[in-house]
Amino acid sequence: MSEPLKILMADDEAAILEIMARRIASQGYKVLMARNGKEAWDKIVSDSPDIIILDLTMPEMTGWEVLTKLRKEPPSSKWQPVIIVSAQSESEKIKEGFAAEADHYLTKPCRIEDILKAIRLMTSLIPQRDI
Repeated sequence: MSEPLKILMADDEAAILEIMARRIASQGYKVLMARNGKEAWDKIVSDSPDIIILDLTMPEMTGWEVLTKLRKEPPSSKWQPVIIVSAQSESEKIKEGFAAEADHYLTKPCRIEDILKAIRLMTSLIPQRDI
């Protein structure tokens, strides 16, 4: 049996993080949590998550900084898709997210089903990126 995919969730709102992490873990994923950008970056380096869910507005290091650093200095040779989940819903911010090489962008508030759908989409793309 293969290992469950590791999903890193980074959000500074602890209650949201807990609820989302529990629901995602219930779908068979291994969930790592980070409450700020620096913690997210440290876990990206140490745990090499398969998919990263990133809030943009976090203390210590913003989600923007994490995403930029990940794309400029990837700590892993594998593709690590990034799903942004942010209250920054202006079309300019969404365009910036994709320009910074985010793979998916969801605006808050969003349903956990939308996040799970995005995770499944990224999961389906991983084998194609490893070619």
